[in-house]
Amino acid sequence: MSSVTENGAITAGKPNEEKTYKKTASSAIKGAIQLGIGYTVGNLTSKPDRDVLMQDFYVVESVFLPSEGSNLTPAHHYPDFRFKTYAPLAFRYFRELFGIKPDDYLYSICSEPLIELSNPGASGSLFFVTSGDEFIIKTVQHKEAEFLQKLLPGYYMNLNQNPRTLLPKFYGLYCVQSGGINIRIVVMNNVLPRALKMHFTYDLKGSTYKRRASRKEREKSNPTFKDLDFLQDMHEGLYFDSETHSALMKTLQRDCRVLESFKIMDYSLLLGIHILNSNIKEKGECSRSASDAKRHGGQKVLYSTAMESIQGPGKSGDSVTTETTNTMGGIPAKSHKGEKLLLFMGIIDILQSYRLMKKLEHSWKALVYDGDTVSVHRPSFYADRFLKFMNARVFKKIQGEHCQRDQPTLYSSSKGLPSSSTFTLGDSAIYLTSEQSTLEMENDNASVLDVYLSYLIFVLRNPYYLRIIKRLRLMGPQEIIQSNFLWKREPGEDYLTTFSTTAQKTPAMRTLPHPFRSCSRD
Repeated sequence: MSSVTENGAITAGKPNEEKTYKKTASSAIKGAIQLGIGYTVGNLTSKPDRDVLMQDFYVVESVFLPSEGSNLTPAHHYPDFRFKTYAPLAFRYFRELFGIKPDDYLYSICSEPLIELSNPGASGSLFFVTSGDEFIIKTVQHKEAEFLQKLLPGYYMNLNQNPRTLLPKFYGLYCVQSGGINIRIVVMNNVLPRALKMHFTYDLKGSTYKRRASRKEREKSNPTFKDLDFLQDMHEGLYFDSETHSALMKTLQRDCRVLESFKIMDYSLLLGIHILNSNIKEKGECSRSASDAKRHGGQKVLYSTAMESIQGPGKSGDSVTTETTNTMGGIPAKSHKGEKLLLFMGIIDILQSYRLMKKLEHSWKALVYDGDTVSVHRPSFYADRFLKFMNARVFKKIQGEHCQRDQPTLYSSSKGLPSSSTFTLGDSAIYLTSEQSTLEMENDNASVLDVYLSYLIFVLRNPYYLRIIKRLRLMGPQEIIQSNFLWKREPGEDYLTTFSTTAQKTPAMRTLPHPFRSCSRD
């Protein structure tokens, strides 16, 4: 049987043996989820509808479900457990916002056994999907669940302003307590429908450091590839008509601005690609998938499909499909080879905030590698890099011949890179270069801790760091921020030369003796 590490990650076991998570069999977890949600949602129907209040985001309801049953709960063959529901009234509002009725929610989750999915990530989480393909249930760590709780008021405000988003739609947050172990789960929308075969699946972050699928992942029947794999397989990108491209990029830009405001980073775009005119070999599989979709009636949740998320239900991809094709709400696109595609996508893994541990992780990796290419980075830089990668390398606009390269307008937030920024791709790294005005630098809200961590990296890599430290003591935090932003190393350039160039642009440095500004090695 599979086992887990101390942090709950799943370790590989023998094939066909049941997985465990935190020493609990997945079958027991699935059963507890269905019993707990069945009780709590049913009990919630007796509470009258009312406006969501601030205190509703912090309510936690708990019920004990013994194996022999009680006056309120049914008997079951799992170990005794306690089931906690976080912010039940707030999540009821979220479900109503997306048109999910309590009976439909219960039927989707509790009527048939949950289907376990493989997890390509390093989190060690378990993933379950409902038989109707509408909901994904994921186990999360304590810090992620705690962060989601704190996020709920802002999430509520954002959904009220704009329910059409590629951000995850959260429908419930729960905790199963049994034998001294807490298993926290979140119910979300399903991004990739199983009724259509995904010929390619990518997890894209816009970074390149270690962003290639492992050999073990590639051996799977449905592997999830990463950024470097996409650049190799789809080097010309994916092409859209002007209207769809504009709607998609507008949605991504708006979502990234929301995530940046919450100081969230290390998220990904999960991208599924279905090739419409693929070989007839899959005819039997496609007919079976179509019958499955017909049986389940398709997804009924509002704004749940990729097309609805970016521009509403008005357009359904008819321009690239036939009457016999069920698009399942996919976004129509074309490859550089002219293949007609349906794309399914959503932003995932948004429960990672830029806290101290993430800052230290970035600093440590930047000691050895180019800091701009690693995944973990401050939220404003991460959003800029993510959007530039999507706009310049992944999603392109058709202009005349679809192979013609487009020069897209790059994203620039009020605190991020200006519109004159350029995006270039090296063999194994992405370099972002820019010129930022003094006024923009004064508005930069990078913390002093970020700044000094960056300079700690520099001085540890520079043999002449003692001389540099003496000069840094004469500089104020804002001037350090300014020089830190202008400090961009060109490929093949040593850090001593880079710092010399930076010194010429920094007011405090220009007042220092010339030997330091030129970094002469006397």
